[in-house]
Amino acid sequence: MSTRIDRTGTINFGDASLSIWEEGISQARDAGGWDAAQAWERQFKRDVFTRIVQTLNRLGWTVGESTYIFTGNNNRYCTKGDLQADLKLSGRCIQFEMFQCVNAPDRPDHGGRYQGDKEGHMTYVMRLEMERTRRRIRDYLCNVFTGYAFNEKTGNGRSEKHGFMHLTALEWIAECYRTSCHFKGDWDAYFTANNSRSLVGCFNSNRRSADDTLLVHGQSVWCFDYHGRIQQGTAYYNINNMWWVALGRYDVTNKASFELYATFPDNPRVKRNANRRRTRLEAELAKAVKAMKFERAAQLRDILFPGDQELFNVWHNEHQLYHRAGFRGYTADQSQAGKFTADEVRGWDKAPNKVISLDVAEVA
Repeated sequence: MSTRIDRTGTINFGDASLSIWEEGISQARDAGGWDAAQAWERQFKRDVFTRIVQTLNRLGWTVGESTYIFTGNNNRYCTKGDLQADLKLSGRCIQFEMFQCVNAPDRPDHGGRYQGDKEGHMTYVMRLEMERTRRRIRDYLCNVFTGYAFNEKTGNGRSEKHGFMHLTALEWIAECYRTSCHFKGDWDAYFTANNSRSLVGCFNSNRRSADDTLLVHGQSVWCFDYHGRIQQGTAYYNINNMWWVALGRYDVTNKASFELYATFPDNPRVKRNANRRRTRLEAELAKAVKAMKFERAAQLRDILFPGDQELFNVWHNEHQLYHRAGFRGYTADQSQAGKFTADEVRGWDKAPNKVISLDVAEVA
């Protein structure tokens, strides 16, 4: 029977990644200085890093030198089919980060290394291989080293993942309650404590729905997604006037009470995306002006502001920037600034803001 090695460390899973943390390098440096710390890191590499490489080879991965930024001897580039990975050792940490470029719509550059939500963008088979690989590495290291442990709880419940191969929507909400210092999911006790005479007005405002109904923890509701399409789910109280809405088995969204409907909304086929439509059309208008496509710009202007209305920009004196469309963000470029009607800027012409007629801005 093989003898286990005395090492203590923690293994964590991230987004298509695995990381190993040990604490011994600081003690080695304090006891023997730089040389002792380097000796500790070399032993860490022989004991742990090398075993990860061996495990990857057994699983059919090809492990070679890295030529992307991490080119030192403590780094490896790994591939298995379309799945790629960077294996890196630095100080007391080893990281194994997997990625792919088959489906990386936001960041196809650099092989998809910087694509957000790497697991969510992987194909089904690729995601299975990713999970199989990191679980095999985890299980092997925990069996070889006496003090290695897998960190199943990463602290804040919101840092957990929900979705396929992760937590269900209800499990994820329960994790948020577990780590919350505000609301633990005990609605009856919370309702009784906050529904006293002195707090009833504030508390009821936090659960008043879009159709003027007082929401109850766990009731069925309707809401609209980012694209303005209707969704049905179950509402669970979060904090203040915010409610978790479990949509199916895995999906969760966070909505204000005034965005939720206790009864089926009228005109469900009408998309509630007027603000998003306005922002997109203003962005297209700015692009048309910048490209000197003035015929297209005129068409977009007439769609956005029919009737030859007077338009305005809003300048922020403290930031020395223009407000963007919908007053969401700022820009120094007047062509990128939001265009507003007289009704929309009413009340904004006071410090630190200054309302500027678009005709005046163009002359200036």
